[in-house]
Amino acid sequence: MFGAFRPTSSLNGGLLWKIPWRLSKFQKQRQRKRLRAVDTVVATLDKALGKQGITTKAVELWKAEMPIEQVMEPRDKYTIFDRKEKKYRKSIRSEY
Repeated sequence: MFGAFRPTSSLNGGLLWKIPWRLSKFQKQRQRKRLRAVDTVVATLDKALGKQGITTKAVELWKAEMPIEQVMEPRDKYTIFDRKEKKYRKSIRSEY
């Protein structure tokens, strides 16, 4: 429509808002904090249900399958699975 003066998509090729492929140490720190918060919620929920003598399948399944933040590999902390990606992993910051 605009010929040679077509605007570029800022996420794909624009210069202004490119998303870096690597997370900064501060972004990694915030991600670890979020993961620890999830671990705290699961532990609190398990403890509260344990006091009442109740167990739920979802909490037990979560504890059995999901590692806590300290045990997780960096690959699992900072990337997510995506079947369309080349190596089946993409950054947690990726918008696509």
